[in-house]
Amino acid sequence: MSTVGKDKATPAVAGVIGRRWLFPSALLHELDPDAERTGRRPRRTARDWAVDFTCFLLAVALGLAAADTLSGDPHTPHALAVVDQLLGVLACAAVWLRRRWPLGLAIAMIPVGLVSNTAGGAGAVVLFTLAVHRPFRYVAWIGGIAIAQIPLLFWLRPDPDLPYAGAVAFTELATLAVIGWGMFVRSKRQLMLSLRERARRAETEARLRAEQAQRLAREAIAREMHDVLAHRLTLLSVHAGALEFRPDAPREEIARAAGVIRESAHEALQDLREIIGVLRAGEPDDAGRPQPTLAALDALVAECREAGMKVTLASRVRDPADVPSSVGRTAYRVAQEALTNARKHAPGTEVAVAVTGGPGDGLVVDVRNPAPEGDVPAVPGSGQGLIGLTERATLAGGRLEHGPEADGGFRVRAWLPW
Repeated sequence: MSTVGKDKATPAVAGVIGRRWLFPSALLHELDPDAERTGRRPRRTARDWAVDFTCFLLAVALGLAAADTLSGDPHTPHALAVVDQLLGVLACAAVWLRRRWPLGLAIAMIPVGLVSNTAGGAGAVVLFTLAVHRPFRYVAWIGGIAIAQIPLLFWLRPDPDLPYAGAVAFTELATLAVIGWGMFVRSKRQLMLSLRERARRAETEARLRAEQAQRLAREAIAREMHDVLAHRLTLLSVHAGALEFRPDAPREEIARAAGVIRESAHEALQDLREIIGVLRAGEPDDAGRPQPTLAALDALVAECREAGMKVTLASRVRDPADVPSSVGRTAYRVAQEALTNARKHAPGTEVAVAVTGGPGDGLVVDVRNPAPEGDVPAVPGSGQGLIGLTERATLAGGRLEHGPEADGGFRVRAWLPW
């Protein structure tokens, strides 16, 4: 392969850079993904030079052996013997071009083989090269023609030492052996390339899976931040709006609202630290403060009542502690998000929260609120929390339904497996 340096080696050939001289240049060229784009031809490696020189010596040796038989053959005219040997010399020299034009040389050797016995060694080398570097369809056509012309060759120019049938059988078997050897070498190279491609594809898929896992983790953390912080920040907004609307309120009410604001801000910061701690630790269930479960639903409702909401809670679960932690946490988030939405979109209404269910039947969280009095300004980003709740319920193996009711109110109902 041309211009492959240690500092710019591609991942596919990085494992063989230190032993590059041991590999065929064509194989290194296939392993380099930039080779097709640059258009540079592969340079011969030390192994290529050794193989080419060996093939050249083999072609010359077989050509000399064939030339020796011509001197004692009375059926071969002197002029034909000269032409035979001249074509044999040219064919041996063409062996050095076999890597660049394997198909062209193989086609050219078909008529040359009928005229020149001394070119037989070079023809075998070229046929072997064709089987190594080209697909089977080319080898089938050229090899079939070469095998078919062997009986004609020995009929026109009989071998002085072997009978006709023996010479034809021996030559055809040798030709088939050369083709089979070349196809075996090609199959080994194709296997190496397929294994390299499979390894590269596995690395790419592993990287994509890691990126997808990271993206899903970020989305889960974003949903968690929305569920946790939206509730706290809504309380801040409600009490800050009350202070802005009633700047002349009694001192006790101002102090009470300020205390709620301070407590909500403190809780929001604590939740934010918890989420960041989960992100750093990578263990959502064990890092930071304990995650809220269904047992914390009473505290959530009490907190909303302190903020001025009208909330009724009907819990028909015998022992909330028996609810699995993942199911209880999802149920808590559903109730929290539904209360936050009711506070934003239906302020002043009475919200009814009902929790029912048991082992084998599943856990049902139902949150309803009537239609608000008057017009309520639209809140930017509405609907994102419900999308996150739907995904959360689906991941838990349950389902979530939400939407307006006939009387103008709104209902959120979740079923979770238990």
